[in-house]
Amino acid sequence: MDRKKITVIGAGNVGATTAQRLAEKDLCDVVLVDIVEGMPQGKALDLMQAGPVVGYDTRVTGTNGYEDTAGSDIIVITSGLPRKPGMSRDDLLKVNAGIVKDVALKAVAKSPDAMVIVVSNPLDAMTYVAHKHSGLPANRVMGMAGILDSARFRAFIAMELEVSVNDITAFVLGGHGDSMVPSTRYTTVAGIPVEDLIPSAKLDAIVERTRKGGGEIVALLKTGSAYYAPSAAAVQMCESILLDRKMILPCAVLSQGKYDGCDGLFVGLPAKLGGNGVEEVVKFRLSPQESDALRKSAEVVRELCEAVDRLGF
Repeated sequence: MDRKKITVIGAGNVGATTAQRLAEKDLCDVVLVDIVEGMPQGKALDLMQAGPVVGYDTRVTGTNGYEDTAGSDIIVITSGLPRKPGMSRDDLLKVNAGIVKDVALKAVAKSPDAMVIVVSNPLDAMTYVAHKHSGLPANRVMGMAGILDSARFRAFIAMELEVSVNDITAFVLGGHGDSMVPSTRYTTVAGIPVEDLIPSAKLDAIVERTRKGGGEIVALLKTGSAYYAPSAAAVQMCESILLDRKMILPCAVLSQGKYDGCDGLFVGLPAKLGGNGVEEVVKFRLSPQESDALRKSAEVVRELCEAVDRLGF
């Protein structure tokens, strides 16, 4: 039986940790791609040598090109630069849109039947770029953000209530940034609405902390950004697709006719992920306040995508 293959583009912290998590699940072979000579090869060899200890037979290949990626089932794009001091949003957009366009074209040329999961920031706009240049149908291109944002929300609620994170169900919708929409109405703890368990002022503070979750980690690390949780979220998406689990996960997916103000945009919505990629965008009823917040979040995403077009990507 042919083993499945996942290509991870970008062998920095997010990409390398994604490769490690995939290897340890023993679901597929992994190809790690980076432009830095020797780095993906060294990390791949290190991961291969961890196999006998951890107990996995995953074959991990490191490369600076795309030949080894041919026939991938999933392509995970983590490459791109973090925002640096003095860099405008358009500067970051220009650099990362160029990188994502380039890697999407090269990777999809070798694996025309693959699904693409984008992790690069600014997430929603980079998913738009990958879709635009890959030529793939929308069900096969998605962005990882909502799972990460929801995980942060769940973690903060678990810390506050001192309960298991496994008892907490939460959805964070909208763009991946300060405009994201954590839905407290649909967040439950062992089936109990979180609004019944946490006073509203405290819950508002947790929502705000969730919105700033990535920035909080950047401020603490000082020389980088989060990678343990983002890689875990990307791998959950891979697993749902490879194993056809049909999990309903918040992801950046193309909105078409289900949520007001979001049409034509890749924005965080609950999606069923299975063997055919995004098999359904799940519609549920939002409160007027949530609908308004989602519309505003979508508008921020729309402005980013218009900036991408303006910059020639």
